[in-house]
Amino acid sequence: MAELGLADTAGILRQPGVRPRGSSAGLGWERLYVSSQEELSYRADFEPSPTHLVILHLSGPVTVRRGRGATARSGKIPAGGLFLQPAGRTLSVELDGRLDTVHAYLADQALREANDGRPVELSEELGATDPLTEQLVLALDGTVRRWEPSARTYVDHLTGMLAAQLVRCHAARPAEPPSVPSGLSERQLSAVRDLMRERLAEPLPIADLAAAASLSRSQFTRQFRASTGQSPHQYLLRLRLEQACRMLRTGTWPIGQIAADCGFTHQEHLTRVMRARLGTTPAAVRRAAA
Repeated sequence: MAELGLADTAGILRQPGVRPRGSSAGLGWERLYVSSQEELSYRADFEPSPTHLVILHLSGPVTVRRGRGATARSGKIPAGGLFLQPAGRTLSVELDGRLDTVHAYLADQALREANDGRPVELSEELGATDPLTEQLVLALDGTVRRWEPSARTYVDHLTGMLAAQLVRCHAARPAEPPSVPSGLSERQLSAVRDLMRERLAEPLPIADLAAAASLSRSQFTRQFRASTGQSPHQYLLRLRLEQACRMLRTGTWPIGQIAADCGFTHQEHLTRVMRARLGTTPAAVRRAAA
């Protein structure tokens, strides 16, 4: 798939009163486009978009109206409220005041993968509250602001979680309960581990790991967690840390080189992750082995 961008959005971000602060443009994200901005008052009609739109209100309350005539609805949406617009539908909306937002535009394929390949129809929502969706959108926005290529697996994981939450809690018709994941076979798990080790220094998309197990991304993520108790991102991070510690204990390579060889963006990234996960630093690991 090609990277999602402005051409895949509903057109709101092209309004003259929109003042962008940052977006995922140029980061290579294929199933999701994320943008943060200030929006000023406007009233407009938009053609159907190929992506599903989740708008998280960072400020408020502010009055929003959607629809025209007898079908029009309005609501005062507080900070933390959500506006959901399903793909493939026209949108008439009026914003009555200044607003800070994060937009997440999600490809329909991501929702289908989260629903075992079946189509999903989302609800049109105005002011819904969903703490998990809020935290996922904030995490994606934070990743945009502090982008590191090694976070590619993490972004794929967040995208899958957001899609699954929308399917579970915001579908127009309740989704069928997913089957209980049985986990990966030994052959599949071995193939995935081998790929992680071979490409430890590279950004590693979930799609590549799923292909090694001959599964869709959503099936792979569920079955991998059932087998290991961890998400692919957490497991890959553990392998990277283990290799970094091994190299620190057994060699004299510069710490910056070790960080790069183990898939960390730079020395500071390795130090930050090692301190958070292991309660130590690369220099301390090296000293302890001397």
